[in-house]
Amino acid sequence: MDTVTTAYGPLPVAGRPDRHPGGGVRAMYLAGPAALETAVGRLVPQYTIGDTRRMHQPPLTFHENGRVRSLPLESRTVVETPAGRLPAELVTFHDNGAVARVFPLNGKLSGYWTEADEARLAEVLRLETPMGPIAGKFVAVAFGPGGELRSLTLWPGEEVAVKTPVGNAPVRLGLSFHPGGALRSVEPARPLETPTPLGPIWAFDPDAVGISGDENSLSFAPSGDVTRIATVRTSVSARLPDGTRLELAPAVRDSLCGDGDREITPLVLEIGPDTVTARHGSLGRPRAVLARAGTAFTTRPFVSAFAVPLLPKQCSM
Repeated sequence: MDTVTTAYGPLPVAGRPDRHPGGGVRAMYLAGPAALETAVGRLVPQYTIGDTRRMHQPPLTFHENGRVRSLPLESRTVVETPAGRLPAELVTFHDNGAVARVFPLNGKLSGYWTEADEARLAEVLRLETPMGPIAGKFVAVAFGPGGELRSLTLWPGEEVAVKTPVGNAPVRLGLSFHPGGALRSVEPARPLETPTPLGPIWAFDPDAVGISGDENSLSFAPSGDVTRIATVRTSVSARLPDGTRLELAPAVRDSLCGDGDREITPLVLEIGPDTVTARHGSLGRPRAVLARAGTAFTTRPFVSAFAVPLLPKQCSM
């Protein structure tokens, strides 16, 4: 059996490993059992292919400095993390060796194994966070290079109750933390009346996608001030220093299903110390950048000329 020398000792390799420009191993497939000593314990990388749920073998990957980057596990293993003991099927690491993300499940989605099948295997986990224990079903738990809890990614349909700087809120998809432990962002599960420097705004983003809990539509500075908010229920009127009035509101678009229906694109406001930037949708171009000094802001309920649902329609296949 061929072996490859790594910072973790010789490892049995299947095929030719992919290498970094400097010659170190970038990715490889294991041909047999091996164990790596990591910051979260002794882990055995995946070297076999299982049933329809794990019908492929993901590679073991490394940073350019030789430390392990992504480590899919041969079997589900409980690992020790700064947030407590977590079951894991995939663990990723920063280049300093600290744990980056823990995935309790790592099944391969396919026509034989769906997201719903995978979600049924998810169990409720209790995590220690800077705001106290949080229990829920998590796709991933992320940490910073210094070991601080960075974010929690929730399974679709899962909600947790979170104490935010603007009150208690049901949260879906994810939440994240500043390095010092203050809450950085949440994804409200339902419209949440939120005090902001512009006035009260109902926070909710129907377009939010829970790829990870790192970035969410309602964000806070370490002080607790709102720095970003998405809304489909509130309009903002800005009176500029020269007396000009500018209206900022959610937009109504044709349904992405292409069936002639309409749906709302959220108004996203980024509130900085000196400016307010408005855009439609999280990835939209800025529609306005306004200086806060000398501008008077007022808010009011958004009323559409069309009857549109709060959540976008699920397109039929």
